[in-house]
Amino acid sequence: MKLKGGANGIGYNTISNNILFKDFDESILAEIASNFVEEKWPARTCSNCYQLRHKFHIIISGRLKVFQTDKDTGREFTLFLLIQNQFFDVISLVDNCNHKSYYESLEEVKMLSTPTITMRKWLKMYPKLNERLLTYVSQQLLSLEDYAVNHTFFDIPARLAKLILKNLNHKSQKLEYINDLSNEEIANLIGSTRAVVNRHFQDFKKEGILKIGRKEVEVINLPLLLKKATNQ
Repeated sequence: MKLKGGANGIGYNTISNNILFKDFDESILAEIASNFVEEKWPARTCSNCYQLRHKFHIIISGRLKVFQTDKDTGREFTLFLLIQNQFFDVISLVDNCNHKSYYESLEEVKMLSTPTITMRKWLKMYPKLNERLLTYVSQQLLSLEDYAVNHTFFDIPARLAKLILKNLNHKSQKLEYINDLSNEEIANLIGSTRAVVNRHFQDFKKEGILKIGRKEVEVINLPLLLKKATNQ
């Protein structure tokens, strides 16, 4: 994990375009940006919330997996896949608690970090920062609510179809963010196993729903995929 200090151009641009700080006065943005340092996590860097509890991070580029794991079986469940402009760890920020999540970079991830205590100071100083953080938390809760509903009422093919639709670029009909993930990583996102996901991908291919190449998936029959997503 590499650190680089100072509020450089990338840092300022990241802060000024982030949903938390957007539309703040330039002088305030400059002061806030000066309190962040740039971090670089090589691919497959892993850490946990306890190690990171004293820092608040904003992602510049790359994908970061937030997951929990079963110590006995080794199985993982991916809670979130964080991308550019998303941030963590909100739970430690607002409640100062230690939860059991882990973080892993799926490729090189660049991010900005600032001490949690500094972020808490800003939450007291700027009411609209509180409002925006609350909106983000509600969106994350809705995402977990969707997962709970899908896991309860929908079978694995439907869950897989919903995940594809959620990450589909409707212009290119190709997947974004999850396009090059292994079947095991896909399985961790929908509460399944690599073998089961692989089987359903092949079924989707045989049914003419997907075109599957090397680390590339393209939707070729959207109406049929939508039908799959409703347990039909």
